[in-house]
Amino acid sequence: MLKHRDSFHGSDLEKIERLYGIRKEDIISFSANVNPLGISGKLRRELPYHLDVITSYPDRDYTDLRGVIAGYCGTVPENILVGNGSTELITLFIRTVGPKKALLIGPTYSEYERELSLSGASSAYFPLKEKDDFKLDADALIDSLDRSVDMLIMCNPNNPTSTAATRDDIRRILDACRSYGIYVMVDETYVEFAEKYDEISCVALTADYDNICLLRGVSKFFAAPGLRLGYAICGNQGLLSDISSIKDPWTVTSIAETAGRIMFSDTEYIAATKELIFSERRRVTEALRAIPGLKVYEPAANFVLCRIEKENADADILFDRAIRSNMMIRNCSTFTYLDNSYFRICFMNPADNDRLLALIREVIS
Repeated sequence: MLKHRDSFHGSDLEKIERLYGIRKEDIISFSANVNPLGISGKLRRELPYHLDVITSYPDRDYTDLRGVIAGYCGTVPENILVGNGSTELITLFIRTVGPKKALLIGPTYSEYERELSLSGASSAYFPLKEKDDFKLDADALIDSLDRSVDMLIMCNPNNPTSTAATRDDIRRILDACRSYGIYVMVDETYVEFAEKYDEISCVALTADYDNICLLRGVSKFFAAPGLRLGYAICGNQGLLSDISSIKDPWTVTSIAETAGRIMFSDTEYIAATKELIFSERRRVTEALRAIPGLKVYEPAANFVLCRIEKENADADILFDRAIRSNMMIRNCSTFTYLDNSYFRICFMNPADNDRLLALIREVIS
């Protein structure tokens, strides 16, 4: 059995292939949080006709792409910076701000702490508490801020808890951070999956605050992690200029630039994704809550966090049983504040969701 001390990324199917002898192509990943519809139909149809773009360098300023993204997000092109996935932009933002101490809201994505460490910054965590169902207590967070903190990093909706802070709460947090000179990085990787998008997304705040930078990408919602296309939304032109001054040129390829312009305009795909995720989130969450011995936390994103409360069962056992049935879940024991009673699954196609639900019922009962 794979113990979770053998930590791996949710998409590290090659490691599973080696350990279990299962072809990665045969694994249904409930761990990667990627749109189950696959790539945009419009992208699949149109991109082959644009292969010749690889014979030229992309526009150094990505003018057309930034315009399309701005229209998609509801902002202006000058507030958009594109990068080689959101990972590059996380690195650039941290290196440009140069914090000595950052506060992270945890449990959360481990890449933030890694990048802070590589830049020489220290990290501290503000905990999301299980007794609050991992919902952010904005007042308590504000009370914890002081001038020793240079940067606040939050994922909204948060990974792995799938909980989300409202825009109104983040506005109050930004006001408090501004008074202490704290920059705020909000990772909105999963916000497009949120049914209450208009209450959660902070794009509008970038027009009013110069201490916030939003990060997004196409890996999850547009099911294109291999494309390596991310973007930042920030109204602080000085900060964007500073980031651009240290950013390598052409880190977004000509193919990624072209694909981005196509997929962001695929309104049919975007609507179909939301319809599927909204429906399956409600259905699967209700089914999980009906399983005795399982606590289910209210999800805002395209995945849900659960805690096993029954003896003789844990996330190691569930992972092992699932992978032997060619389904991969996420054991959450490597996340700060969590242990191997916690697991996370994303919402896939209905038939696949039903297979996993049946297995979870069997293991927990």
